[in-house]
Amino acid sequence: MAKRAAIRPEAHKQPLKNPAYSQHSAALAALASDLKGRPIAIVGHARPDGDCIGSQVALATVLGNLGCNAVCVNTDRVPRVLQFLCSEMPFLLPDEAPAHAPAIFVDCADVTRPGEILAKRYPRPLANIDHHLSNTHFAEHNFLETSAAATCEMLAGMFLDSRLPIDRFTAQALYTGIVTDTGQFCFNSTSENTFLLAAELVARGAQPAVVGRELYDNETPGKMQLLQRFLASLKVESSGRVCIGILPLGVFEETGASLEDTEGLVDYARSIHGVEIGVLIEERVGGIKASLRGKDPAYRLDQIATQFNGGGHACAAGLSLKGVTTAEFCPRLLAALNARIAEVEHSRSKT
Repeated sequence: MAKRAAIRPEAHKQPLKNPAYSQHSAALAALASDLKGRPIAIVGHARPDGDCIGSQVALATVLGNLGCNAVCVNTDRVPRVLQFLCSEMPFLLPDEAPAHAPAIFVDCADVTRPGEILAKRYPRPLANIDHHLSNTHFAEHNFLETSAAATCEMLAGMFLDSRLPIDRFTAQALYTGIVTDTGQFCFNSTSENTFLLAAELVARGAQPAVVGRELYDNETPGKMQLLQRFLASLKVESSGRVCIGILPLGVFEETGASLEDTEGLVDYARSIHGVEIGVLIEERVGGIKASLRGKDPAYRLDQIATQFNGGGHACAAGLSLKGVTTAEFCPRLLAALNARIAEVEHSRSKT
């Protein structure tokens, strides 16, 4: 890959508010120096989102500009709405991945998140760059910052602190990851530091209008039908505090939608007045997948998901279960959510 010069090689003028980036950036710079001239696999999680793809593109580009032969590897293909980030960055599938190259996992809370094949191929990654509360510190070098709104926010801070070159392609990728993982700067994780970094990325070539158009004005007819089915399934539980929607088995074939078209659907369940926690359940052959979204981090949805072998963030978590039906799962999930809601309410009543 040809090297690209940074648009603004000088350091950012606004001081960053998170000192952890300085600590991580020195270690990242040292690691990048050790990797010069070597092949490296940048691995993302299954069903990649904007933060995952943005992190992979940005890290692979920066390492490539430093003389590394970095390639991106995923179990699943890049979603349609994120392909605008990858015009000059090829993504490899597991059977194409370098078998003996050191691997850096990004936006992965544990070694299984990239999928079974990649987890077996890279059982002990060289590094892990992530912001999930449920991260298991599974790599040789762990760059973890749970206060960051996105892995792309972490990378932006570390790149800037290390004065590593950020060209317009890298800036666009990092900005996209921040936008998606903050819900367009609306989630609780959004901080002053998030805005400072986003502004710096725009100054270095990120185009908010392009990101907005590609992500949010680019839906397929199939997704609109999928949304219609999801909205029709919504059911409010727990005295109006929880809303659950279900995508039944076969709905993707019936609507012409794809798995990536589920992105953002769960937010509709959460957006209802009075609802604190929204849930999307996808029925699969042999099991289910569930996404949880909350308005208040006090509910610690990552801990709820952990009870079902999942994980994530305080306000956004997910899980997958095999050999379980929706009818079996829903009562268990509601019991866990009701218990957590009661705990939070009891704690607040004492203050």
